[in-house]
Amino acid sequence: MSKSSTPVDDDLFAFIAAATIPEDPLLRDLRAAAAKAGLPEIHIAPEQAAFLQLVLRAAKAKTVIEVGTLGGYSAIAMARGLPADGRVITHEIDAHHATFARQWIERSDQRGKIEVRLGNAAETLGALPAESADGMFLDADKTGYVTYLQHALRLLRPGGILLADNVLAGGDVAHGTDTTPVAIRAFLDAVRATPNLRSVIVPLGDGCLFGVKQ
Repeated sequence: MSKSSTPVDDDLFAFIAAATIPEDPLLRDLRAAAAKAGLPEIHIAPEQAAFLQLVLRAAKAKTVIEVGTLGGYSAIAMARGLPADGRVITHEIDAHHATFARQWIERSDQRGKIEVRLGNAAETLGALPAESADGMFLDADKTGYVTYLQHALRLLRPGGILLADNVLAGGDVAHGTDTTPVAIRAFLDAVRATPNLRSVIVPLGDGCLFGVKQ
């Protein structure tokens, strides 16, 4: 057995991505249309989308809450991991992003399973009932992650899954002094300090936290 992790360089990661469930045409077209519409090109990577979808399917999740809709890419990907009566409730603060996402959700095979709620998630999450979610995915402003974590601990049922994107902060999480790595370290510290939450970091894309509420 190896005593250390295998370093993942660009070539090895390209091999990993190629061995993963491929990105389908709709999501590929969504990314291209989002860039043309002026949305930030910060959607999760296709291999991350496959990971989220498989995790939720394995957990038999039915209700998922997302913070940070952007163009709807991750919401559609996650909805595909849910049963026919599953539901993704995704929260977006930017009206332009929300409108774009709704349009593409309607064009997708997951229309009817995804609800986009416009507003500041730090406020809109409070309207959801406690222990009503099987999964929660954070992919919004990193300075809000600690606040979203507190909401997640209330909203997730026991055994529910917490997922959070960008926890490697572009590789700067360990020592970076900019706003994002500092905020991510605060979030990870808060996760570790939560007795009823067990987690690991999965190094796909920019890093995905995977946690389970006890």
